[in-house]
Amino acid sequence: MEFDHFTLVLLETNPDAPEASDTVVFDGHLAHLASLHDAGELIAAGPTRDDDLRGICVLATGVERARELMAADPAVQAGVFSVRLVPWRAPKGAIAHAPDARFPRSVADAST
Repeated sequence: MEFDHFTLVLLETNPDAPEASDTVVFDGHLAHLASLHDAGELIAAGPTRDDDLRGICVLATGVERARELMAADPAVQAGVFSVRLVPWRAPKGAIAHAPDARFPRSVADAST
């Protein structure tokens, strides 16, 4: 059987995160993820309802590229999230990039 290779990005609450999380940081975070989707590197992303695991992303990249991409995320840079990367594979064609999917680019956009 053939498999496609992905990286799961687990965005975890950083216990040393700054007290107040700025909307600007989250706007930058969402814009960053949307740009990764536009580039075909992000398959899916979204928040969880878990206090420790804040969000999950599925990247169509290897772990090293995923590390680079997530290091550029404003919420990671601000120390709000820590990142855990997990190599993952799924049966070939089971998961694909949907170029028409719309990702929010700001907190306000996510709320509508």
